[in-house]
Amino acid sequence: MTAPAEPALGATRDPAAALELLAGRRLVALTGAGLSTDSGIPDYRGPGSRPRNPMTYSEFVSGAAAQRRYWARSHVGWARMRRADPNPGHVALAALERAGNLDGLITQNVDGLHTVAGHRSAIDLHGRIDEVVCLGCRRVTPREELAHRLTALNPGFTEAHSAQVETAPDGDAAVEITDGFRIASCTGCGGVLKPHVVFFGENVPKDRVARCYALVGSLTQDDGALLVAGSSLAVMSGLRFVRAARKAGVPVVIVNRGGTRGDDLADLRVDAGCSETLAALAGRP
Repeated sequence: MTAPAEPALGATRDPAAALELLAGRRLVALTGAGLSTDSGIPDYRGPGSRPRNPMTYSEFVSGAAAQRRYWARSHVGWARMRRADPNPGHVALAALERAGNLDGLITQNVDGLHTVAGHRSAIDLHGRIDEVVCLGCRRVTPREELAHRLTALNPGFTEAHSAQVETAPDGDAAVEITDGFRIASCTGCGGVLKPHVVFFGENVPKDRVARCYALVGSLTQDDGALLVAGSSLAVMSGLRFVRAARKAGVPVVIVNRGGTRGDDLADLRVDAGCSETLAALAGRP
């Protein structure tokens, strides 16, 4: 059997190094898709991940054909994602919050698993896949309500496709044939429904970004640290907060399998899984 490759220069596989650096410090966590892989939700860019091309905002609003394709795939993906449970990494971060060691959490994930795990103050940077927003009246409704409506409009569709396809971190399932899928409109105004998440090409709400900057800005170089878990930091949406912490002299620790775009900004990267590393950090077996 081939031995696993050594971690990159500046990285370690020993969680003890992170525990030592973070000991006694107030933490803010920034999480990505790699944290949820142990819950059965694949990530975008981790080792072995397939290339993915998520639908952009401009494509989604281009018309009914794109919306039909999105909702058909997402309807199948939601049937799986809704059954996902928090894993030891989510549980560990919630335990750190309860113990007073974690001041706040910013997640780039849309799966809502931090809240399910018991977090009281998670900021869902890119929104929540378990909510739906109307692009007309801006009314927000539970995803489960829409799922029931889509099931009634398309009986048997999920069952016919769910065993054959892979699901992405945003709930998109690789369903190839979506012709004939019937989409639902807003029950209030008849407008176009969209998942309450930030699509590629769409801006994160400014007030949400400001809350994240304020959270990171509350840390000091003397007693604070930014903990990045399960993110390659490939997009600026998350990387900007790492840059802000580094500019303020706040220590940055990254836990991620494989290199990240923020490695040169970090004091340490632990090249290991989030579940075992975060559980060790929270003092769990």
